Amino acid sequence: MSTVTDSLIFRGIFSTEESSGIWSDSKRTEKYLEFEAALANVQGRLGVIPQRAADAIQTKCRLEVIDMNELAVKTQQIGYPVLPLVKQLVGLVNEVEPGLGEWVHWGATTQDVTDTATILQLRDTLEIVEQTLDDIIAALRDLSLAHASTPMAARSNLQQAVPMTFGFKMARLLATFLRHKQRLSEFRPRLLVLEFGGAVGTLATLADTGVAFEVQEQLAGELGLGVPDIAWHTERDRIAEVGAFLAMVTGTCAKFALDVKLLMQTEVGEVSEPFYPHRGSSSTMPQKRNPISCVYITAMSSTVRQLSASLFEAMVEDHERSTGPWEIEWIVLPQICTLGHSTLVQTRDLVRGLEVHPEAMRRNLDLTRGAIVSEAAMMKLGAVIGRQKAHDLIYDECQKLGGTEGSGKQLVDLLAENETVGKAGIGRKELEDICDPIKYLGLSEEMVRRVLEQ
Repeated sequence: MSTVTDSLIFRGIFSTEESSGIWSDSKRTEKYLEFEAALANVQGRLGVIPQRAADAIQTKCRLEVIDMNELAVKTQQIGYPVLPLVKQLVGLVNEVEPGLGEWVHWGATTQDVTDTATILQLRDTLEIVEQTLDDIIAALRDLSLAHASTPMAARSNLQQAVPMTFGFKMARLLATFLRHKQRLSEFRPRLLVLEFGGAVGTLATLADTGVAFEVQEQLAGELGLGVPDIAWHTERDRIAEVGAFLAMVTGTCAKFALDVKLLMQTEVGEVSEPFYPHRGSSSTMPQKRNPISCVYITAMSSTVRQLSASLFEAMVEDHERSTGPWEIEWIVLPQICTLGHSTLVQTRDLVRGLEVHPEAMRRNLDLTRGAIVSEAAMMKLGAVIGRQKAHDLIYDECQKLGGTEGSGKQLVDLLAENETVGKAGIGRKELEDICDPIKYLGLSEEMVRRVLEQ
């Protein structure tokens, strides 16, 4: 196999069985046949084609009667798979009754079949994406609730900032995935729309039947799709939007993976990926437990974002039927969808099995000997002597924590010895409360509850 998504070795990582099945040759061809069968059924019902032809066509729109090897050969010769598939159907239907095969694909064009099949594949893809999103959301709810009060250091520019809770961190991620779920529900109706207009979208081949719009509407109904307001052969915003969605949602997965990688560092050790024997092992360093799920999430998400840019390039199509940009979608959509779903599955498993180490979080809160709550001290003192003066005073005292002048003291000790702090009427007991990181979690827990109520 020439690609990682088809590789016997790698396909379980860079794709999923469900997503690979959706974008396989057999499933794509099944969607073509589903279109042709539905078209014949509708046209027979409306009297556009003979009913016996419609019945015969439907009996032959089955994957098992199609010669896939011949389809492959003819596709290379012709350039598109729809015409050679239609030719096979014509021959198969003519075996039922000579001449009936001529009613196959009546009034349709290659792009009608191809685009509608793609929409059906995207519909199937979004169903498994939504299910995996629901799984991630459920797991994040559990993590947010379980650790709503678990204190840890927030980081700014990779430096300790102020205390927060791990539940607050997870609830932020949860809120993002909830927005993605909302986005999915909003753009899905825009995406799941039939393409059926004939050569350039004007329905000219059926215009004199008097039921052209009825064919279009009933065909959409048969396939469970929306009715287009007008042809969209070269208006590709629908496809670009689904690519943008998958780029965003996998970008969120990658942000989470990055945080986990940083928190898994030996010197930090606040979380760990789920443990499986030898998962993330090194061939030469037996002690290693690499963040392997995060590694794959990072790589796949980055690739999805790069490929999704191609869908925006594919929007620049000439006139009413394009010369090349359309085929970009054929190349990148299967990769975007298989990599995208695999990224979500890896993220789901990571969230579900994430190991959280509250004792390490507490240990790291104490690393700076109180500097992590310097903001709290500044705000308390600032209310008496002014914020900027308090900022400069606390800044000077914090510098001592890293040098010999502090002599290993805590920030509370330095502040208790400071004459200005003493004159401000802030005593040792109050300073101890101010400098306790557990008491400076802000509204972390309340915000967690707000997100969990959604």
